[in-house]
Amino acid sequence: MDDEYEKLFRRLNPPRVVIDNESCKNATVIRVDSANKHGILLDVVQILTDLDLIITKAYISSDGGWFMDVFNVTDQDGNKITDEPILDYIQKSLGPESCFTSSMGSVGFKPSVDHTVIELTGSDRPGLLSEVCAVLTHLKCNVVSAEVWTHNTRAAAVMQVTEEETGSAISDTERLAGIKELLRNVLSGSNRSRGAKTVVSHEAIHTDRRLHQMMFAARDYERSGGDSVDGCLGEKQRPDVSVVNWYDKDYSVVTIRSKDRPKLLFDTVCTLTDMEYVVFHANIDAEGPEAYQEYYIRHVDGSPVKSDAERQRVIQCLEAAIERRVSEGLKLELCTTDRVGLLSDVTRIFRENSLTVTRAEVTTRGGKALNTFYVREASGCPVDAKTIDAIRQVIGQTILKVKGRPDDSKQASQESPTRFLFGGLFKSRSFVNFGLVRSYS
Repeated sequence: MDDEYEKLFRRLNPPRVVIDNESCKNATVIRVDSANKHGILLDVVQILTDLDLIITKAYISSDGGWFMDVFNVTDQDGNKITDEPILDYIQKSLGPESCFTSSMGSVGFKPSVDHTVIELTGSDRPGLLSEVCAVLTHLKCNVVSAEVWTHNTRAAAVMQVTEEETGSAISDTERLAGIKELLRNVLSGSNRSRGAKTVVSHEAIHTDRRLHQMMFAARDYERSGGDSVDGCLGEKQRPDVSVVNWYDKDYSVVTIRSKDRPKLLFDTVCTLTDMEYVVFHANIDAEGPEAYQEYYIRHVDGSPVKSDAERQRVIQCLEAAIERRVSEGLKLELCTTDRVGLLSDVTRIFRENSLTVTRAEVTTRGGKALNTFYVREASGCPVDAKTIDAIRQVIGQTILKVKGRPDDSKQASQESPTRFLFGGLFKSRSFVNFGLVRSYS
């Protein structure tokens, strides 16, 4: 009955979207009015973020049964949005024809028959990404896309793979079970203190949202005593997050000051939503190098933050959400013809040169592999220019390009305390012959 009432209310009160390129000098203004529902803010922010739009300001109000938001957005170059197909897509995605009614599922996604989704979560260790890629290559699985995050000694990855022979999703249930079990063993290694988890499915998901959920479930927001004195990310570089209660209005007020970056608003709103907090009002200002976010929240049960323990948990989770995506180290971009085993070969070369990959984005378009890696020395030091030159000689100067100079990687580094993640300290080639695969089977 609640679902039917919601559909009726939505038909009688369809969403309204106004896109204004006149009233603001430096940005396109998008106004969204809609029936209110928990998670609707995340849906709207997700749609704008997936278009690679930069949200420079936002005003949010959702008291009562109505949701009213104003977003100032630009493209990646800081220009207003004038591309008609994009403006059309925004209207259709957020207006009366939109399909967003609940953020608990991914907006506009349907199960895929083209690929199999593999989710990996576990404790990080040297060489883990190389081992995972070697296993998949040995099992004749082609990685068509992947995103890898590491934070606070945890690792999470969402990979889309296909059968090497058919180029389609893996349908054999016994084969899927074998892949799942073998990958779980690789993730577990000799360290069983933090449970490794492998999920295989054909469901289409929103990768960024899922990675946040996986990291949250792995409790990457919990810091050990040694994490706070890490040389790469000291306390002063962490986001400034505070939570205070406004007793007159029964709100908890969350304020966040941090360095601005793309998708910052999405990461924050995603975390608040997954922690089951409702944003009633918010003010976002990210026009300068620093971003200021202010949220007036209550738990879904209607109460503000009730205890100091809950307050500290909110602060820790928001800090983690902001830190996960910030990229430590030197950015490398690889573009070449895709083939089975490419990712395994590239990560092997990184490993043999004692580089660690702190984050990775792997995509395939039109038979081309477009991969981005953030790397640094496994020791935690900036990447040496000679090391990068040697790697480019092996992979190909035109195939692997460096974004920024190796000498700049230390200054550009602002990532999680985990320096050795998804890389390797060992220069052994043993896993090329899949010795590791046999040892885990």
